Amino acid sequence: MLTPSHEQIFGLTGKRALVTGGGTGIGLAIAGSMIAAGAEVVIAGRRVDVLEAAAASLGERCGVAVLDIADTESIEAFEDRVATQFGPVDILVNNAGGTIKKPFEESTLEEFDSVFDVHVRGALELTRYVVRRQLPIGAGVILFIASMTSFIGQPNVIPYTVAKTALTGAVRGLSAEYARRGIRVNAVAPGWIDTDLFRKATETDPARRAKILSRIQTGALGETSDVGWACVFLASAAAKYITGQTLIVDGGGVIGF
Repeated sequence: MLTPSHEQIFGLTGKRALVTGGGTGIGLAIAGSMIAAGAEVVIAGRRVDVLEAAAASLGERCGVAVLDIADTESIEAFEDRVATQFGPVDILVNNAGGTIKKPFEESTLEEFDSVFDVHVRGALELTRYVVRRQLPIGAGVILFIASMTSFIGQPNVIPYTVAKTALTGAVRGLSAEYARRGIRVNAVAPGWIDTDLFRKATETDPARRAKILSRIQTGALGETSDVGWACVFLASAAAKYITGQTLIVDGGGVIGF
């Protein structure tokens, strides 16, 4: 019996990944990591200029597809367009997201919906259409980007917290439904990652930044590539017996003291 090579086990050669919110931040890092592992990648988002700049930096194995994932009525046509232009999706990474930061009592249901529609409703709708193509093949990987906020409480981000927590339930339910049909469903939950968004949120609040760092067991912020490589692992053959799980990538922040 031949022993599979490292590239066969951990690599993604021959696979096609679709990464929503793939033009910046964590999504861009996920796309870059998957390309480095051998996959072809399509990055999706609302801003075509951002996507095209990202694709230029990632190289010839990166394609671009414009998507407003909150517009759920457009998702079926979007998925069909991606499959027609680039080919069926082997790996879907539901990464697109956003948040509204304000006290709960001052927030509105419309604001809640605007966050929930992207993280949950849009992601599930896209997953539905991707899965429909994967089922006849009997193979596929679905990944959701959850958050450490799925596990701990943080003030003033209730819509985000509820949405990210819902994703962990979606992972369990979808895994139970599709594991025996060849499709694995998992999530990655990043902790505090060194992104432009994080820097803007803490640059005028050194006390908050110090509190965050004091909680992280490794004593440092994560890098976007830490999330990217976690996604590569979960999408690879090395994780063929892993489904229904949420992998927390946070330097020990969730369990920190």
